Amino acid sequence: MTGRERILNVLAGKPADQIPNMPITMMFAAKTLGISYREYVTDYRKLVEAQTVTAETYHIDYVSCISDPAREASGYGANIVFFDDQPPAIDETNALLADKSTLRQLQPLDLFREGSRTLDRIKAAELFAERVGQTRLIEGWVEGPCAESSDIRGINNLMTDFPDDPGFITDLFDFVTDNAIRFAKAQIDAGAELIGVGDAAASLVGPKLYEQFVLPYEKKLIAAIHGFGAKVRLHICGNTNRITALMAQSGADFIDLDSMVDMVKARGVMGPDQVIAGNIDPVKVMQNGTPEIIAEKLAECHVAAGKNYIITAGCEVPFATPPENMHALAAFACRN
Repeated sequence: MTGRERILNVLAGKPADQIPNMPITMMFAAKTLGISYREYVTDYRKLVEAQTVTAETYHIDYVSCISDPAREASGYGANIVFFDDQPPAIDETNALLADKSTLRQLQPLDLFREGSRTLDRIKAAELFAERVGQTRLIEGWVEGPCAESSDIRGINNLMTDFPDDPGFITDLFDFVTDNAIRFAKAQIDAGAELIGVGDAAASLVGPKLYEQFVLPYEKKLIAAIHGFGAKVRLHICGNTNRITALMAQSGADFIDLDSMVDMVKARGVMGPDQVIAGNIDPVKVMQNGTPEIIAEKLAECHVAAGKNYIITAGCEVPFATPPENMHALAAFACRN
């Protein structure tokens, strides 16, 4: 069974020969190929090569276009600062929407503009389809409504907008979600069969605000992606214990849980059918642990999650993770 078949079977509730192995690798993948992270995030050919080599080396069942959360923000005109060995940073001190009235002037993303970071990601999906499309599942990526809004409004501004100006929140979420739908479709048309939706900022809002403002837009985005024929991974890193049950209402095919989430309680509130991915600690276990500790923690996750389970760390695999610890993920998958 190929990695692609393995993942699709689990998401469809069908038997698989082993647990899918789907760690998020970005800086680790660049390190594996021996390139700077600046090269990884600015040249889709380097990203595809790094992901492919990493997947082959560590028996990972998918490849991903993910690199950083600044793709869409860059397309809107936000100021992005690039570094050689860390992810690009969005200049929040000069947030694009520091003045809320600027929203009325924003244009929809020009996804295919030559030289744009959105086109770079679309080209990555296309090259993946040529390279590994029959053997490994190809994952595209978009930012969720809360995350993208925080990227262009500024996280502190956005959090105060919820009580102070809910009308602006809905206008902003409408705008970024419609663009995320278009961006997801372009990646699906290029070859992606799975779209990751990263909505990290949603972990900072309480359950009432999440249910009222964020969840409806996540559901809209996920439903649209399903309509295009792709699967969806919902990734909200951070402490989501208070919104875990609501996340299961999003319609996502599988949901990543970060290491601070109680997997037993999560399974209890999500129900038996929701596919869960996670959630060993990226630093304490993946980076600083041993293969034996990793196997022990994965076994605990597997028991808690049950059969509808995918192997991954709580969030991105750290740059300094030893190779033997990465191999431990595939070794556990093969035994189960």
